[in-house]
Amino acid sequence: MERISWHQYFMAQSHLLALRSTCDRLAVGATIIRDNRIIAGGYNGSVSGSVHCIDEGCYVIDGHCVRTIHAEMNAILQCAKFGVATEDAEIYVTHFPCLQCCKAIIQSGIKKVFYANEYRNHPYAEELFEHANVHVEKIELDETLIETKGKEKLQFIRTLLQRLSDAGVDEKEVKNYYDKATSLFNDSV
Repeated sequence: MERISWHQYFMAQSHLLALRSTCDRLAVGATIIRDNRIIAGGYNGSVSGSVHCIDEGCYVIDGHCVRTIHAEMNAILQCAKFGVATEDAEIYVTHFPCLQCCKAIIQSGIKKVFYANEYRNHPYAEELFEHANVHVEKIELDETLIETKGKEKLQFIRTLLQRLSDAGVDEKEVKNYYDKATSLFNDSV
């Protein structure tokens, strides 16, 4: 068995963190590491104890939700809260950091940024990273390593099975497909 690479391991961690996001618009996760050890993680969501976007919708001003704290900031703040140094650390993020997070990453001393998805990559953020000698690299997640879209896939399978049944496909054949899907989705079809 071949072991998962460090890049994929940490990017998978960031994608798992994103599953905790309370933002309706975009789920983002971030993992800060040093010496191949996770030192902090964050996801985008509201201030602790406050109302979440999933509860009352996004609070949008000038096209941005002002209710959420970004994943990168949550991870950096976690380090600050617990006294964990971020100097020369690396950060893995599900999406390219926004301009404000870019500045926080630079100020925190993080020297490498790995991101999986392009997202409104701001030219000034790219310029700031370059000027600060922060290495930035796109590392796409190999989605076969973790399941990040299970609910969507499950709904797709349910819809297909129903359409097969509605189209008059042999009941036994549909049942075989149902049994196979059930085993793949751990009895949740």
